[in-house]
Amino acid sequence: MPRVMTLFALLFVCLLALGLGFAAYVRLAPSDPARWHVDPLTAPDPASPNFARVDRVVALPPAEVAALIADRARAEGAVVLAQGGTGTTWIARTPIMRYPDYVSIRLIPEDAGTRIVAFSRSRFGFGDRGVNRARLGRWLPE
Repeated sequence: MPRVMTLFALLFVCLLALGLGFAAYVRLAPSDPARWHVDPLTAPDPASPNFARVDRVVALPPAEVAALIADRARAEGAVVLAQGGTGTTWIARTPIMRYPDYVSIRLIPEDAGTRIVAFSRSRFGFGDRGVNRARLGRWLPE
């Protein structure tokens, strides 16, 4: 009986080490701007349903929209991964496990307002339970 308990304890320790190793990888894995900074107008949909897109026009100038988005993103702890050319890509992390999500936003002047094209996607997992759509709802002006 003690031998069985020792095997279970060893198995538990191994599973715990694997879990901690995966959690460390998720938090510390580098984010390559060449892969994650994309043009939200042309980026293809991921194979898994863990993303959201928004394409809307608001009656605000691009500079004001950019400032609003930056304030809201930073308030949630997001940081800029890359910017330029096709817009800005932010890294936002989920609250508990700190999984990285990437939010690419392009602002296009249109008439007296701004067209916002945003693409938010998760790096890990298959489904996002609406996290990306909710984030875009909080960050983007109506």
